[in-house]
Amino acid sequence: MPGRDPPRTYPPPVTPVADPPDAPEAFAAGLAPLHAVLAAPVRPELSLSLVPAPKRMAPWSVAVAAEVSRDGEDVASGRFVVLHDPEGHDGWQGDTRVVALVEAQVEPEMGADPALADVGWSWLLEALDARVATHTAAGGTVTRTTSKRFGQLEDAVDASEVEVRASWTALPGDDGLDLGRHLLAWCDLLCSTAGLPPPGVAAIGPR
Repeated sequence: MPGRDPPRTYPPPVTPVADPPDAPEAFAAGLAPLHAVLAAPVRPELSLSLVPAPKRMAPWSVAVAAEVSRDGEDVASGRFVVLHDPEGHDGWQGDTRVVALVEAQVEPEMGADPALADVGWSWLLEALDARVATHTAAGGTVTRTTSKRFGQLEDAVDASEVEVRASWTALPGDDGLDLGRHLLAWCDLLCSTAGLPPPGVAAIGPR
């Protein structure tokens, strides 16, 4: 009829991200604990989801995205990617490589602390050890940035951020490859960088 609005169109439904097809048995078994972590909330401030993984870096890959909120505000985010190549790489010293990113807002005083980079890296190593995430060949960078506001933005709060880029090779433990332990270690790093207290401990003020 004249004057009638055109029919509304909707985007196609999003297809759930699944494990890479035809993954080697040992790698698929190592992914099972990772899915168990995704199915059970680590803590209420942290949200995890499977996202499309890069396809050119390894024959098989899986990726997880995360966001951390505090007092209703997003304060940190990150990406956790698992790469698997049965032929391995000399630099990996194994066949399963984890590539991780953490970006978080921090208090200006902490962002200005020159020791922040060393502390951020130690958080990663401590988290891997605490979760008994067997690994080797860890490497990465920790970058801190501080933004000073001027002019019309002078009344706004100065911004400080820390970015942790890291990679390590996941190795089989006593029970085989367990990528859930590595995901949990990364979650611990993400929450520590965002300034969240350990689970069960109430925050008493800014870090």
